[in-house]
Amino acid sequence: MNPLRKVYCRTYQLAFRMALPFLPYREPKLLDGVQGLADLLVSRHIHQVLLVTDRGILSHDLTRPLQDALAEAYIGVSLFADTVANPTVANVEAARERYLADGCQAIIAFGGGSSMDCAKACGARIARPGRQLDQMEGLLHVMRRLPLLIAVPTTAGTGSETTLAAVITDGETRHKYPINDFSLIPDYALLDPDVTLGLPPQLTATTGMDAMTHAVEAYIGGSTTKGTRQAAVEAVRLILESLPVAYEHGGDRTARAHMLRAAYLAGTAFTKSYVGYIHAVAHSLGGQYGIAHGLANAVLLPEVLEAYGTAAHKRLGRLAMEVGVASVHDTPAEASRKFIAKLRKMNEEMGIPRTLAGIREEDLPRLARNADHEGNPLYPVPVLMDAHELQALYRLVMPKTEDQSHDTAGNCTGGAKAETVLLDRQNTAPGVSHQSA
Repeated sequence: MNPLRKVYCRTYQLAFRMALPFLPYREPKLLDGVQGLADLLVSRHIHQVLLVTDRGILSHDLTRPLQDALAEAYIGVSLFADTVANPTVANVEAARERYLADGCQAIIAFGGGSSMDCAKACGARIARPGRQLDQMEGLLHVMRRLPLLIAVPTTAGTGSETTLAAVITDGETRHKYPINDFSLIPDYALLDPDVTLGLPPQLTATTGMDAMTHAVEAYIGGSTTKGTRQAAVEAVRLILESLPVAYEHGGDRTARAHMLRAAYLAGTAFTKSYVGYIHAVAHSLGGQYGIAHGLANAVLLPEVLEAYGTAAHKRLGRLAMEVGVASVHDTPAEASRKFIAKLRKMNEEMGIPRTLAGIREEDLPRLARNADHEGNPLYPVPVLMDAHELQALYRLVMPKTEDQSHDTAGNCTGGAKAETVLLDRQNTAPGVSHQSA
């Protein structure tokens, strides 16, 4: 990245960091079970709600306890169950039409990140009927109060029940973009481990590592606060302890509850401190190829942390020591290596691959431009990269050719190491901006 643009990005990030105490961040109020949700709606004199979910959740009848509680309270439910992975503009518009046609007064998002994003964007379109979704891309382009929004997460990963973000895909261009506005933070959240008990092991793994990515990127970025660092540390500790248990023993209610808590904490951390290039790259991959966001983050996380090189060692090493992965006697570099090795081991033990199939070399310039557009100047990453430099991050997780070296488990590593060396040289070269601790 050229020096003038680096100065602009860091100045932009510094301005937001200084403004943090004055911005209207808030956390959703937590509800006590489905009955508490029904009681809330009754107290608000709400008689009709839009329930946004997906077909998979509906097929497992996970919404039944909620629907029964609402029926007993004489609250009508307009069901929108057509949310798709990486929700599209068409998804959002269809949900909005249902809301308006049925005279709904509130929105309940019931599901994973896709249902949450669809519900939030639907609320934004209701609040801003004269503005299309692509006109709300970026930061603070909604600026209107949404209808009452209640989030019921069924996966422990996205943390979307706490965040100001919704990510939408343009179905025609395959461009995936974030909408960030304080009005998108749900008013209430219901963290019920019972609705996560049937989550398949692989989805448990990838959504759990999604939460890990949120916590780690929030911690190592340049816009942290004491509160977001504490939330990130607690989230990482809970994930390290509980994700392997939830993966192996899906019916363990305690592990599921801890994972919901971890996802919530990670969400509160990155809502204020932002994420980084892992997310920017993952979003572009999801938009172009439909790669699940949690999977993309899980695969990218250790590779990009390693690629950041020395610029991330101080903060990543401190995180490793705080969560017990490294000791106080380790240098920052040693502690960072131990933490990255721990992430790789977790991925391997949960069957998460080292690479992502389907990424095409000819797509990299456009993918990297999208990631550049999302990440810069907002994300306070350890190392600033432009679109050309970001292409190296995609190559880290592309399947390698047969003539490249393989590790003992059969995973390709030679190309990734080559790219890491390249980026580490960039990190230590004159003119590359590093975040201070």
